[in-house]
Amino acid sequence: MFGLGISWGVVIFIVLAFLISGVRILNEYERGVIFRLGRVIASKGPGIIYVIPIIDKMVRMSLRTITMDVPPQDVITKDNVSIKVNAVVYFRVMDTQKAVVEVEDYLYATSQLAQTTLRSVLGQNELDQLLTEREALNIRLQEILDRQTDPWGVKVSHVEVKHIDLPKEMQRAMARQAEAERERRAKVIHADGEYEASSRLAQAARNISQDPVALQLRFLQTIGEMASEHNTTTILPFPIDIIKPFMQAMERSGGQQGKTS
Repeated sequence: MFGLGISWGVVIFIVLAFLISGVRILNEYERGVIFRLGRVIASKGPGIIYVIPIIDKMVRMSLRTITMDVPPQDVITKDNVSIKVNAVVYFRVMDTQKAVVEVEDYLYATSQLAQTTLRSVLGQNELDQLLTEREALNIRLQEILDRQTDPWGVKVSHVEVKHIDLPKEMQRAMARQAEAERERRAKVIHADGEYEASSRLAQAARNISQDPVALQLRFLQTIGEMASEHNTTTILPFPIDIIKPFMQAMERSGGQQGKTS
């Protein structure tokens, strides 16, 4: 009788352990895809869920955003420049059943797809476009990856090209180009300044020529500026208008003497 009681106790313990083994606890960011005899029946969670031991199988999936670093890729641009480019991809699982059923390993598949898409898209652009239009390229990469991963239940939210590694020769060529561009701008600015100064000077000359008093005032102002510098010697320019009549008289007298001779 005592032995029979022990046997029933062992059986009950085994049955309870068997039933309890089907209890699963899922975190807030997790979902469990339930397979019953090989067929998908539901996606459960979060919290406490129950799967029938032996009959049911649960695949645990995370819904958090995943940050994937795309390793450096060798890219030949449209203008035949060889560069290395790496990027980062942000994505998350939106449909857990598709992520389990439609693709064997969605992480590996997304990584490989990101690498091939990065080489393909960047290879269709010139080097200057890669350096100046990076935001537009990021959006284009994100749209392509999101469209291709949609059947897997994966949502690509953002793609960012992190670094473009240029060859040494290209870096030196770009440095020379930038230096030449800066010199060109400096020459243009200097020429514009000379043109504006000459225009203002011509305008000032026209204004002064219309009023003789203005010329006299400018003459006195120049003398005052020279005297304010505490110079021991002051040079005064002699107006040509004062001696001009004497010069004309000397020319006339010289002409008359030539005629008499």
